[in-house]
Parts: sequence; C-alpha cells; structure tokens
Amino acid sequence: MSLAFWAVREEPLILSDYIQLIYASRPFGFDDAMLNGILMEARRNNPRDDITGALICRHDLYLQLLEGPKDAVEAAFERIARDKRHLEVRQCFTSPMTERLFPDWAMRDDPVQSWMWTPQEVAAGAIEKASHLELLRVFTRLAAETA
Repeated sequence: MSLAFWAVREEPLILSDYIQLIYASRPFGFDDAMLNGILMEARRNNPRDDITGALICRHDLYLQLLEGPKDAVEAAFERIARDKRHLEVRQCFTSPMTERLFPDWAMRDDPVQSWMWTPQEVAAGAIEKASHLELLRVFTRLAAETA
C-alpha cells in the first residue's frame, strides 16, 4: 500500500498487529562494503514492507530494532537469521508497539563507538544479560539523537 493511501485514511492506524523486535548477531567479515550492502537492501525492502528501524553496528556486534506489521517484521527477521553475513543470530526482545521509534527511517544506522558495551563485555554475554528495557533504551537514545 502506498504512503499516500495511509495519509488519507479517516480512521487512525491501529498498531495492535505491529511489533518491535530486537535481535543481536555477530558480523561475519565486517567491513564498510558489507555494511553498505546490508543498509542498501534494508532501505530498498523495508518501505515495501512498512518496516522501520535502526541498526547499531561495529566489528563485533549487530544490534537491530525492527518495527512494523508483525508478519512483515517476523519474515524480515527470518531472512536475517538465514543471512550468511550474520553469525549467532538471537532474538532478544519482541513486543507490541504503540508508536514507532524510527518513523522516518527505513533503516537508521549507527556505527556505535564507545557509549555501549565494550567488545570484552559483549564477548562475556552483555547482550544476553541485558533486560528488555535496557535494550530498548539503547534505541530510544538513538531515536532521540535523530529527532
């Protein structure tokens, strides 16, 4: 459905079938070319599927939030889980959503430097130990920087 269609709807968009999903993975062969390929693919496909979100990326970690229609987000996650550019893909959090954190981003990227976990903390299981709220706060902070 086109964005124009959504703009002229009289009733509000009901987000009851919309979710936010956060997953983490370890990059395989991380470099700028690979990252650009992932972002180009997401920015091409996500608008078609009404998915928005953000990807936090560095040499040892992908942490991504996907938001949109439940079926589309779950299908995107399944494709990512099979993607050879990701190792150790694990779903961290899924929740119904009331509003999008990244409404204007088919895929916001953030090459995070030092404000998150260190590589040593990630290797020691920081992502697995983080609560759902801690993970969501990472993206809330990133969304505030884009506003």
